[in-house]
Amino acid sequence: MITSTNNLIFTVLQTALKAGKAIMEIYAEPFDVEFKSDNSPLTIADKKAHSIIVVALAGTGLPILSEEGSQISYDTRKSWNDFWLVDPLDGTKEFIKKNGDFTVNIALISNQQPAMGVVYAPVPAYLYWGSENGSFRLDVSKSDNKIYEHPDKIFQFAERLPCISRPD
Repeated sequence: MITSTNNLIFTVLQTALKAGKAIMEIYAEPFDVEFKSDNSPLTIADKKAHSIIVVALAGTGLPILSEEGSQISYDTRKSWNDFWLVDPLDGTKEFIKKNGDFTVNIALISNQQPAMGVVYAPVPAYLYWGSENGSFRLDVSKSDNKIYEHPDKIFQFAERLPCISRPD
């Protein structure tokens, strides 16, 4: 289990970036489309991103509920206090259309509440995340390539997003 919040966030950010890089490599080439039992599209990019995320998050010791993973019964899931909720390639239809409107989504759910979330939009190269420490955005295209190696670089280049209270 990862102990430090910053290390955990860094792991998830790095994972989202790696999944996004793999997706973009596939995006640049011709690819096949298959269909799941619900008739939704599935590509090698969905599968590759899923694999990258599952391998990286396995070290946390938490269960992973992924759109591209195996079906896990509610009876099993209902006892989970903490788990990862993942959509490795959200917007597969847009990915297929090559309109750039897709993301990598990874969230940590704790006691039925979101505890941390990461969204990476590879085409505009924006990485967003939020936790109890606030919400942030990183323009990956304008940051130093060292962000892939050093957590302090990710946090150094990130912009803190304002917290806007909503009236009740």
